[in-house]
Amino acid sequence: MKTYGTAYLTTAVVFLCIDAVWLTVMSSRLYKPLLGPILLDDFNAKAAALFYVIYIAGIVYLAVQPGLRTGSWTIAAMHGAVFGLCAYATYDLTNQATLKNWPVAVTMADICWGTVLTAIAATAGFLVSSGLSRTP
Repeated sequence: MKTYGTAYLTTAVVFLCIDAVWLTVMSSRLYKPLLGPILLDDFNAKAAALFYVIYIAGIVYLAVQPGLRTGSWTIAAMHGAVFGLCAYATYDLTNQATLKNWPVAVTMADICWGTVLTAIAATAGFLVSSGLSRTP
């Protein structure tokens, strides 16, 4: 159980830190210019927190755990990439299909970002938790 707690914490820290940089940089370069009229003035912190809690649990369960089971960081990375691709594509392509003027550029950037970010966070979660589980 300690291994999965470590995996969750590590995955969360890595995911949140990298995503914070992305959102800070890309907010003014991508999101505000293309989505400005539909964006809130300030993000909904409760909804964001709930997303991160659930999504990071998904990364640990669907990517880190298979990596730990096989002892392979590449399995964690690949499963993370696939999970990120599917999750971010679900969000963005649903918006593309249902909202007026949803920019293709946002869809493409988000799907690429979600794929890479989730793979990185899953790999970090695997590396730290597998390293700690080997120490006596």
